[in-house]
Amino acid sequence: MADKKVGKVTHYYDKIGVAIVELAGPLKLGDSVTFKKGGEEIHSQKVESMQIEKESVDKAKKGDVIGLKVDKPIKEGTEVVI
Repeated sequence: MADKKVGKVTHYYDKIGVAIVELAGPLKLGDSVTFKKGGEEIHSQKVESMQIEKESVDKAKKGDVIGLKVDKPIKEGTEVVI
């Protein structure tokens, strides 16, 4: 199955381990996401915590900007695919 791009990391807060992601498609808790940079897979994880404007949400839609709790540091510009 081909990867479907759902967003791009626009910022990463290293102290709290949160990536700010501008969504290009829907995302919900429980989805498995993969972070890719230059076509190379960096890291995969399940979506366990997601916020919009510091409010926890179960799902987000295209165009939303979310805070996504990540297991490892992620560089700005990294693509998020499902």
